[in-house]
Amino acid sequence: MSLSGDMEEYAEVPTVVPAANFDAVADAHALRAAMKGFGTDEQVIIDILCQRSNAQRQAITEAYKKEFGRVEEGSNKKPRDLIADLKSELGGNFENVIIGLMLPTDEYCAKQLYKAMKGIGTSDDVLVEILCSRPYDEIVQIAAAYEKLYGSSLEADIQGDTSGPFQRLLVMALQGLRDNYAYDPAKAEEQAQILYNAGEGTVGTDENAFVEILGHAGQRHAYLIFQEYKKISGKTIEQAMESEMSGELLHGLLAMVKTVHNRPAYFAERLEAAMKGLGTDDDALIRIIVSRCEIDLANIKFEYERMHGKTLLSAVKSEEEAGETSGDYRNALLALIGSA
Repeated sequence: MSLSGDMEEYAEVPTVVPAANFDAVADAHALRAAMKGFGTDEQVIIDILCQRSNAQRQAITEAYKKEFGRVEEGSNKKPRDLIADLKSELGGNFENVIIGLMLPTDEYCAKQLYKAMKGIGTSDDVLVEILCSRPYDEIVQIAAAYEKLYGSSLEADIQGDTSGPFQRLLVMALQGLRDNYAYDPAKAEEQAQILYNAGEGTVGTDENAFVEILGHAGQRHAYLIFQEYKKISGKTIEQAMESEMSGELLHGLLAMVKTVHNRPAYFAERLEAAMKGLGTDDDALIRIIVSRCEIDLANIKFEYERMHGKTLLSAVKSEEEAGETSGDYRNALLALIGSA
């Protein structure tokens, strides 16, 4: 099983796996005890919720409701709910990590998309990170969760918040127009020439050509196109796009290209960007670690160290030394990342 990101051998390796000898009722009681009375034992919350799979956390939520959610008939008290209790006891970024873990992954991503589009302006980088980097089956589940949560279609909301070729790119990702079975070297050569003619080979750039070709190409066929493009141009497709485009469309197309080459490396790059310079983009740091810890965070750790010459664990620890992450928030992230 390779962690190298090689396209043919790539196997996803999580950092959070189901706990052995799992007992949802025992965990529910331990969590209640950690939150009962004066003060909260945050370490118990970290030790339990950061070391259980998402399915196990859902089972704990149900056990908590059964054990502590009963109210006497006629009582004005609300039934106890684990997420509500956690929200009342925790705060800040630590709360964001723990509540993120308590949600099913598709619901968590749906909430992140809604947050990105709500209010004035749109966080295009969040739309790109979630929709341009995931396989279609995951996107279908996220879109279904979004509609269930908000009563509107994700596609319609994206169309209302974006425009032009960038909108088309996101809608194509939502509609699953990539042909993952196509593998046609002759067609790839032809499409690479079209892309060259649409960008480097002309004055101005036909952005729609890039969207249509890359939005339809499955991983194996896209890889062929990139190889052919390099033969024609002498540049990588990423270099060509960076010299021809800018803004959210460039970021979206680059995310697609980078995840074809090496998805974990794409997320490693996103994590470094979240921690680089003054201040930390805590939303991005939390979103990536929470949403990838049960999928491929071990691969992402490997690529992060390869690319940046330091472990992800040490990078997050150094954020604490700079005053960017601290205490329970930092400890929760480190528990999800696992050992170096």
